[in-house]
Amino acid sequence: MERGTRDEAADVHALEPEAFLEEVHSFEFWFQSVQGYLAGLSFGHRPDVHGAPLAPDERERLVTVLCNYCVGETAALEGASGLVAIAPNRLTKVFLATQVADEGRHLEVLLHRLAELGIPAPESEIERRASRSLLHFKRRLRELVESRDWEAAIFAQNVILEAMEFTVFQSHARTADLVTREVLQGIVKDERRHIGFGENELGRRLQASPHIRARIGEVKKELDHWVLESFEETLREIGVPNEERPELGRSYLEVVARLGFA
Repeated sequence: MERGTRDEAADVHALEPEAFLEEVHSFEFWFQSVQGYLAGLSFGHRPDVHGAPLAPDERERLVTVLCNYCVGETAALEGASGLVAIAPNRLTKVFLATQVADEGRHLEVLLHRLAELGIPAPESEIERRASRSLLHFKRRLRELVESRDWEAAIFAQNVILEAMEFTVFQSHARTADLVTREVLQGIVKDERRHIGFGENELGRRLQASPHIRARIGEVKKELDHWVLESFEETLREIGVPNEERPELGRSYLEVVARLGFA
């Protein structure tokens, strides 16, 4: 039976661990996955979908939020591309190559959405509106990659950053205009795959080498302030009520906690 026509979910999870990684880290698996939810879309949304005009204050908040999403996606794009060079084996290199493609697409569709909202020079607007906390996180991620700190960099990127984006994008999509909603829903599907890779990679390494837990714990402690501050800023901009923010914060922290980091 061909890959594209089989029940992939059932087949994949029945595989032995090595065969499972060979399958889910492949370009073939990536292509079949993204084809299912990107076919027929133009820059992340259906061409015939046009949201209602936004009020000036709504547009202003959305532009600020999208600018910061672009900072996060740029961090992930640069991080994933740098990690390809230091990845410990072929399978992780291939998966990260698919993630580079995902992050490049995310950045492209978000920039296009800014252009649709009437921003003539999105790059300049991003520089002007970027969250200081998120920029600090981006710089630290780059340092971890450049220092070839594999476990710490994967933790920062594929667990912390991806979990934060997954939680925020999923929440934002519930109340966003139709176009932005479709763009975010497509990105969220990619983030699930990226988080799964990070958890699987680190979970196996922590099991084999428990001593690296202390190092990752140090990185988490260092980054917590910047991540949570950026998280709060974004939730405020997208209009999440105060009483709902703690629950979203817990959803983000649960991903980190699955690896044993409170």
